[in-house]
Amino acid sequence: MPDKVKILVVGLGNMGVSHAKAYHKLDGFEIVGLMSRTIKSHELPEPISGYPRFENFEEALAETKPDAVSINTWPNTHAEYALKAIEAGCHVFMEKPLATNIEDAEKVVAAARAENRKLVLGYILRVHPSWMKFIEVGRTLGKPLVMRLNLNQQSSGPAWHWHKNLIDSLIPIVDCGVHYVDVMCQLTGAKPVRVHGIGAKLWAEAAQQNYGHLHVTFDDGSVGWYEAGWGPMMSEIAYFVKDVVGPKGAVSIVAGQQERSDRATDELSDSADIDQHTKTDAIKIHYAEVDENKNFVRKDEILNMKDEPDHQELCNREQEFFLRAIREDLDLSESMEAAVNSLRIVLAAERSIKEGRAINL
Repeated sequence: MPDKVKILVVGLGNMGVSHAKAYHKLDGFEIVGLMSRTIKSHELPEPISGYPRFENFEEALAETKPDAVSINTWPNTHAEYALKAIEAGCHVFMEKPLATNIEDAEKVVAAARAENRKLVLGYILRVHPSWMKFIEVGRTLGKPLVMRLNLNQQSSGPAWHWHKNLIDSLIPIVDCGVHYVDVMCQLTGAKPVRVHGIGAKLWAEAAQQNYGHLHVTFDDGSVGWYEAGWGPMMSEIAYFVKDVVGPKGAVSIVAGQQERSDRATDELSDSADIDQHTKTDAIKIHYAEVDENKNFVRKDEILNMKDEPDHQELCNREQEFFLRAIREDLDLSESMEAAVNSLRIVLAAERSIKEGRAINL
């Protein structure tokens, strides 16, 4: 392996630009090209504005001959680009989800294994210290667990356009749901056995339903729900719920309490701000144990998380892991299987909505 991993960055939306900044910063990477089918319309930030630009993926791949490809495009192109990159001998970092259907997701994983290429998925919560702590505490609460997770986003300004374009590929509970279903699977360590979904189309301009709610039952008796909605009509009351309850107590992420003074633009509503996907002000732990008078033995505990990494730093950490996976030949079997598993669950929820029934997995 050469001193630097030559990388082609494909897709230059929010996540693509953030990952490109990470590659620019990290000594172990060398950006050899930026590709987007609409790159002529992109005004790129100064750190990455000087790199070679391409509008065609195959042309970029052939001309730059990268060691790795970073795929941050619309979900309906993920599998196609990943398979072509792997065929060209490249390692792949890919934003979630793996694909828009299970067959393509399994093809990508099988190709990475067959060609001995590293495939790292952008499950940003897996490198987030607050979420790692949240899962750690949740695992101490006993079984079964009740998991309540949501992230509804109000669409205005730039978010109006990117939410609408995302819905062309996947409904919200599929696109973002893979993150939170993955968290449920980590919390329980159990097998999902049944999924039920409901949905509604509230946004005339959107191609598909812009609101959805999924329910998962696990074989250890644990249950969880995830709710996601995008659109200009979405309420910002209780748009961020991250809560786990077990026989021994509860743990919750408390977020969104900061002022918006450090936001990049006032065009974004609170819930659409990309930092709100991961932002954690505190973790609150509640202990259920009571004494002989049925009073709580321990007070609730508050863990201050205000010094946590911001969104860009989390992207940097994802790419540090990608670099380490390449250089140290890490075994990524667990994370690849987890990515397929979480996608299988959210796609079952979409099927449940369409068929009007619960889906047994």
